[in-house]
Amino acid sequence: MACSVVPFCHFQDLHAARDFLFPQLREDAPSGAARRDPGKSTNWEDDGWGAWEDAELPEPEEEESTCKTQKTSWLQDCVLSLSPTSDLMVIAREQKAVFLVPKWKHSDKGREEMQFAVAWSGSLSVEEGECVTSALCIPLASQKRSSTGRPDWTCIVVGFTSGYVRFYTETGVLLLAQLLNEDTVLQLKCRTYEIPRHPGVTEQSEELSILYPAAIVTIDGFSLFQSLRACRNQVAKAAASGSENIEPPPLAYKKWGLQDIDTITDHASIGVTTLSPFDQMKTASNIGGFNAAVKNSPPAMSQYITVGASPFTGFFYALEGSTPPLLSHVALAVASKLTSALFNAASGWLGWKSKHEEEPVQRQKPKVEPASPLAVRFGLPDSRRHGESICLSPCNTLAAVTDDFGRVILLDVARGIAVRMWKGYRDAQAGWVQVVEDLQERVPGRADCSPFRSGQGPSRVAQFLVIYAPRRGILEVWGTQQGPRVGAFNVGKHCRLLYPGYKIMGLNNVTSQSWQPQTYQICLMDPVSGSVKTVNVPFHLALSDKKSERAKDMHLMTKLAALLRVRPGPDSVETEIKELILDIKYPATKTQALESILASDHLPFSCLRNITQTVLDVLRSQERASVDEGLLQFCASKLKLLHLYESVGRLNSLAPRSDAPFSDDDLASLLRLDEKELLKLQGLLEKYKQENTRTVVRFSDDIDGALPVKTFLEYLEYEKDVLSIKKISEEEYVALGSFFFWKCLHGESSTEDMCHTLEAAGLSPQLLLSLLLSLWLSKEKDILENPRSVCCLHTMLSLLSKMKVAIDETWDSQSVSPWWQQMRLACVQSENNGAALLSAHVGHSVAVQISNQMTEKKFLQTVAGAGADAEALTDSWEALSLDTEHWRLLLRQLEDCLLLQTLLHSGPRRPQAPALQAEPLPRLSVKKLLEAGKGGIADSVAKWLFKQDLSPATLTLAHQDGDGDGGNPDEPQGGADRAFLQAPEAEADAGGIPDALLLAYKQFPCSLEPDVLHAHCCWEYVVQWNRDPEEARFFARSIEHLKHIVNAHVQHGIALMMWNTFLVKRFSAAAYLMDKVGKSPKDRLCRRSADGSGDKRNGKRELFEGNWPYLCPVCSTFAGCRQRARTRFHRRCAPLAGQEGSQLPPYQK
Repeated sequence: MACSVVPFCHFQDLHAARDFLFPQLREDAPSGAARRDPGKSTNWEDDGWGAWEDAELPEPEEEESTCKTQKTSWLQDCVLSLSPTSDLMVIAREQKAVFLVPKWKHSDKGREEMQFAVAWSGSLSVEEGECVTSALCIPLASQKRSSTGRPDWTCIVVGFTSGYVRFYTETGVLLLAQLLNEDTVLQLKCRTYEIPRHPGVTEQSEELSILYPAAIVTIDGFSLFQSLRACRNQVAKAAASGSENIEPPPLAYKKWGLQDIDTITDHASIGVTTLSPFDQMKTASNIGGFNAAVKNSPPAMSQYITVGASPFTGFFYALEGSTPPLLSHVALAVASKLTSALFNAASGWLGWKSKHEEEPVQRQKPKVEPASPLAVRFGLPDSRRHGESICLSPCNTLAAVTDDFGRVILLDVARGIAVRMWKGYRDAQAGWVQVVEDLQERVPGRADCSPFRSGQGPSRVAQFLVIYAPRRGILEVWGTQQGPRVGAFNVGKHCRLLYPGYKIMGLNNVTSQSWQPQTYQICLMDPVSGSVKTVNVPFHLALSDKKSERAKDMHLMTKLAALLRVRPGPDSVETEIKELILDIKYPATKTQALESILASDHLPFSCLRNITQTVLDVLRSQERASVDEGLLQFCASKLKLLHLYESVGRLNSLAPRSDAPFSDDDLASLLRLDEKELLKLQGLLEKYKQENTRTVVRFSDDIDGALPVKTFLEYLEYEKDVLSIKKISEEEYVALGSFFFWKCLHGESSTEDMCHTLEAAGLSPQLLLSLLLSLWLSKEKDILENPRSVCCLHTMLSLLSKMKVAIDETWDSQSVSPWWQQMRLACVQSENNGAALLSAHVGHSVAVQISNQMTEKKFLQTVAGAGADAEALTDSWEALSLDTEHWRLLLRQLEDCLLLQTLLHSGPRRPQAPALQAEPLPRLSVKKLLEAGKGGIADSVAKWLFKQDLSPATLTLAHQDGDGDGGNPDEPQGGADRAFLQAPEAEADAGGIPDALLLAYKQFPCSLEPDVLHAHCCWEYVVQWNRDPEEARFFARSIEHLKHIVNAHVQHGIALMMWNTFLVKRFSAAAYLMDKVGKSPKDRLCRRSADGSGDKRNGKRELFEGNWPYLCPVCSTFAGCRQRARTRFHRRCAPLAGQEGSQLPPYQK
């Protein structure tokens, strides 16, 4: 295991936050400093020639490069803060700020991930001209006993250039504002409670420190916590009623005026420290001289470290109790606003306002307490070096300081000296990662509640320094104090390293024992990829190779990885791998090593089995208490999978059996069909196979029934002695089913032995049935060419149905069995209708057989004393069940779907026109037909007819051949004459297609009724014409279908829909153009008008494209057809639509 940078959150719309903070960087805004006034003319003739000489035009390349740089590096100019619990992020610039909260949403890949979304955005400034200089997101602990470790809410602390420090909620509501110093707020930092690692370590209290140019203010954490809670409650009550006013407790703070230092840029509050006796005497001698008095007990002092100039680093010590804390009364912003608003409103009602009162009253700043002087005790003087930032380690022992020379200096906080320096890191950003050793990995069964302590002593803690160099775009992880670099990552040049340095405020030594908050120590925000990443560092990287067993294990893992990359030759490779994996000590590392071995492509199966067996034998030979239970179960489960793979491979490798020939009579008896039904089934499948022949590309490596052992182990897993399949794709599911059942379906393997082997391995019958059906339905072409596979499927399905948990023994014949329902559901959803129909026949046959056996068994038990009479009764009857009726319904549905699929995929008998570029017809299934509704069949046939480009007369002839009558008396005279004139042409063009339509008419008499089919064809042609207006013949063909509709109500309705949807805009545009030119426009004029006036009439290009002179007569025909339909509309009654299987006629007049 090595260091890693793992993304844990993304941004939903980071560009929206950037556009709000930087309006000049919006995508739609023009770039460049010089922008043209929109009110001025853009014609070059109106501009003065002298203007070119007076104005100095900027270079476009420089503008483009500057704008591009700002769009990528905009985050460096913002104030950024992320809550350590990652539940809130603040991005601020000048007066504006954006608050982002995480939400679980689906990504583009379909996975659920956490994304930061904008929760609030607005301006934070109250005083005129003030800007945001620093911000903190402090999560506050919940006071409820049932809390799970998440914070109650998060407070946003913002410092301004005016000196104000304001506190906000997550929704941007101002809680309180404090003016503790009249200078600019330089930095805000927070310290929360931590459990002491050792008994002698002083507990550090919580505090909020505020840095000014010449002062430091520290606010007590407990006082701040209570005040924020009171203010939040007051805001909620004021928002609800506006009447209550609760005074929150005052803030307790200390204010120190820093002396003997020129410039301060950053600070670190170390907390309360106690000197050792030697350091106490040394300090007393340096301050008081030879005659200085030394107290018996060292005094407690608060230590502060500042970075800046003269000195470069300053150390300050403030004696505890030397200065009493100051109290500041909190002024509620909401209460004051409500009070002033009510007072002003009442004054206006009563007429109390005067001219002087109407003038705005200037706000008086609150009284600012003077600072207590605090002189620097010592520092690191360097007149040329200027410190930029300081980052304190989690254990308060080390600090990383960056300067303007591109150095990163590591300070020893207690001794006040520099212990290490890195150079070449200009504009560097630093942070820390603290890792606690996990003793449970090394010793199994050890549990510990405290993060630092265990039953045998405190756990070891390692600190790593993380340095981000934006100039080089690299993120490095270093071991402290003198450790090597343990990780380096290329992350980009525009990121921001976020290191809060605190956790949740409001905890103490009691509540922190039960809390286990999920916090991130350090994060890296990448604006380019829109992600937030965290750095994971394993503990063993802090140890040397001589003392670390983990480092030794990692060395063995590296050696094992190198050995697995080489193709093994002799058996010595197996022996060497065994020695390496047995030398690994840590169970987690040993599990990782075994996983890499089993995932190898070069090792043979015997080698994998022997290695796994050896590891398992060694674990079982050890004492039970010293063996990791997870590793033991992992080895046992993998060994079971290897034995199953070996057994299935052995059964598939047996020689094929020589069975007797399989005749049609055997197939009919097997499927419980008579001769007529079998011939019908074979005819349907033969036509379906001819029309659905598709060329399939196969490679030499794609062998059906073969599966590598690596892939087999990836698909299956054991959980509590139950074998289950992981979440895999449909292709992988079919591959696993092919490995189990492909040889059995071809009669090349024993079906009984395979089912018994899989059942003994722990696979459930439902899982085996799902694998079998997935294989059967996906291999349709191979199955239709091999009739013997039907017999093999029948045998296998019978064996699976007889397993223990397949069909419940208490199953009633009048209820639906979940076992057969699973199989019917797979057939309904399948788009391979030929294979689905065969599997449905097999399932129906097996279901009837099992139902008869179960019913006969119950009947014999009931009439046990009848003897021979009972046998005579059972031989002459067939058991009825609800499942049998469901099977019969499914068989009818699959036959209909198969016939319709055959029709839709039948190829044209003549070459198609080049303009017909319709979308390919999708494959059908029973589920799709049922979901499509009543018009789904007619709609699918209409799409096919458009693809074949058949005339309406052909459909009329096909329907007349199906009905056997000479014509319809209700058909209009024009349509009949047209059909008569085009009859020879239709017969010549159609070829054999009317025969396929005739079968469809017989199968779907109501869905493919002539008026219904002509209506769908009419609509399909006009839709295609709307997509491609150049093809005016599509519109003409649509009107031909409209004229063949007999019923006036349907004809009038379709014509009205066509007019309102596709034609009214075109006619309006044509009338507008005719009125403009005074005559019928030509096609060239229509095109030019569409190209030149897109800004005034949206969509004119769509309206005028096409052959307009040819389109006008067709539109005239449409108008006449619509008028005749409207006239007949008032003479006829509304139609009543029928369905297949109903006794109602298609239309009742």
